[in-house]
Amino acid sequence: MNRSLPSPRGLARRLLSLRRRRGLDLSGHPNFAVPPAAITTLSGPAAFRATLLALIAQAQRRIVLVALYLQDDDAGREVLDALYAARAAHPSLSIEVYVDWHRARRGLIGKGASQGNAAMYRDYAQRLGEGVVVRGVPVQTRELFGVLHLKGFIIDDAVLYSGASLNDVYLAKHERYRLDRYHLLRHRALADSMVDFVARQFRDSDAVPRFDRLPLPRPRDMQEPIRRLRQSLQQARYEGASEVSGEGAITVIPLAGFGRGENPLNDALLALLREARHRVILLTPYFNLPRPVRAAIGQLLRRGCRLDIMVGDKTANDFYIPPDQPFSRIGLLPYLYESNLRQFARRHQGAIDSGQLNLWLWRDGNNSYHLKGLFVDEEWAVLTGNNLNPRAWALDLENGLLLRDPSRRLHEQHEAEWQALRRHATRLDHYRDLEGARSYPPEVRKLLKRLRRVRLDRLIGRLL
Repeated sequence: MNRSLPSPRGLARRLLSLRRRRGLDLSGHPNFAVPPAAITTLSGPAAFRATLLALIAQAQRRIVLVALYLQDDDAGREVLDALYAARAAHPSLSIEVYVDWHRARRGLIGKGASQGNAAMYRDYAQRLGEGVVVRGVPVQTRELFGVLHLKGFIIDDAVLYSGASLNDVYLAKHERYRLDRYHLLRHRALADSMVDFVARQFRDSDAVPRFDRLPLPRPRDMQEPIRRLRQSLQQARYEGASEVSGEGAITVIPLAGFGRGENPLNDALLALLREARHRVILLTPYFNLPRPVRAAIGQLLRRGCRLDIMVGDKTANDFYIPPDQPFSRIGLLPYLYESNLRQFARRHQGAIDSGQLNLWLWRDGNNSYHLKGLFVDEEWAVLTGNNLNPRAWALDLENGLLLRDPSRRLHEQHEAEWQALRRHATRLDHYRDLEGARSYPPEVRKLLKRLRRVRLDRLIGRLL
């Protein structure tokens, strides 16, 4: 038999994957016992915006907002106005906002040169004082190689958790919206743990400068501080005294993850998929699953588990460019994701035919889709900003809240959320229902052919 031996790199990957195939082990992370009545699933972006503004207005002690960006637009200014008003009403109120360092220093993709959102933060501070501290977190030395994707708005003892950032479309300020998931958890120990994580990792770090005052450090002077911050983040964990969950309580476990190796969030997501017994619902905005997730899904289907995956239609993608607008290369991404989905559906057409696998395409007018998370066996739910793509898996700083609910006290909420999502979703009956490359616009076909000739489509998939 002339069977070639695996390469050293391939053998190492196999051994590493075997080492990591352990069960779900959350013993090193705090477990918080949250009453079911303290957890609320919000109905949509308008409710998210109203809840955020109401919590800010009622704040007495602390506000800590962590998001990829707080945009210089109507919704972003509305949030800043609310923060400064809350500070004026309660001068002892501590207010901190953490955003990605790189994202805040540039304008929007495809627009002209700009000082970015940081200029707005300084303008507010100059006009209204320094009561609202805005800091920039550089997870990597370049935005292309990773960003602050940590989520969570902590206001007093409430945690408002969503994968959304803060701008017009995420907050449905005008006619359009970008759909995410939105949950409110009222629990002091959980809020304390999330605030403590931010304080330990960011507040006093020389890699996390303030945006609301000048001068800003030069990027080249940030190299060494960023290196130290990255080393710290690779070991970062949420802390707090674990609580014993009584009858009917929901166990909430906050997890952070950064980097490909020894990533607690990645490990937990994989373990949940590998240990699923009956049913999994997976939500992702970009169908570009990491290799370990694809492998776990394949095992799940072979075990006979039912799997529902909901993604956005390519027209509901953040980067989709309508045919009547000038095309730019960033507009290729929705077609790459659709191509990935078509290949996946073709590979698993038998499971689609039998009803074991259900692929859902979400579309609602010109709105966009940005959902992330998991439901597993009606016992586990994952709230996260993790897009379940290679970039989230290896480059960005991510977090998530694992909710364990063995008594199914949140089942009605989860089911109502799932049913609401399906109102704008269509089940894919056959992989041919998705357009193939021959049906794409000429610019897209040309770019795809060029990229695939040199296999650059795989590199793009890992970075974007």
